[in-house]
Amino acid sequence: MTDEPAVIDTEAADEAVHEEPQAEAPEQEAPAGNARIVVKRGGVETDDVFPVNPPAIIGRFDPSVGPIDVDLASIPESSYVSRKHAKITNEDGAWMIHDMGSSNGTFVLQDGDFARVEMAELTDGTEFALGNARFLFRVD
Repeated sequence: MTDEPAVIDTEAADEAVHEEPQAEAPEQEAPAGNARIVVKRGGVETDDVFPVNPPAIIGRFDPSVGPIDVDLASIPESSYVSRKHAKITNEDGAWMIHDMGSSNGTFVLQDGDFARVEMAELTDGTEFALGNARFLFRVD
C-alpha cells in the first residue's frame, strides 16, 4: 500500500455532471424557402394559393378522416381530389410529391405531357395535377 494521495480529475467529473441533454433530430430538415401550390385554370395561374409546410398532406377535409394540411375543398376541381391525395415533403433539401393511393392519380408535367407518378421531385415552377386539378409548385 502506498501513502500517495488519490488524484481525482474534477474537470472531467464536472463535465459529466453538467452535460446538456441532446435534442432529438427533427423528422425533416427545415426546408430552404417558402413553398406553396398555385391553382392553374385554363393554363393560367389563379389567385388560389396554398402554403405548404412539409410534410404536408394535400386533399379534401372530411370528418371521417380528420384535418388535412392543405385543404383543397374550396376549389371547383376538388371533386377529383381524394381526401388524402398526396403528400409533399422536403427530403435533404429536395422537394418531393408522393401519391397516397389516390383514386384519380398524381401527375407531373414531363416533356410536355403529364405522367402519372407515385413519387416525383418538385422544383420551382413544376406543374402537377391531382386528378384533373392543376397546380404550379412555387418555392422561394
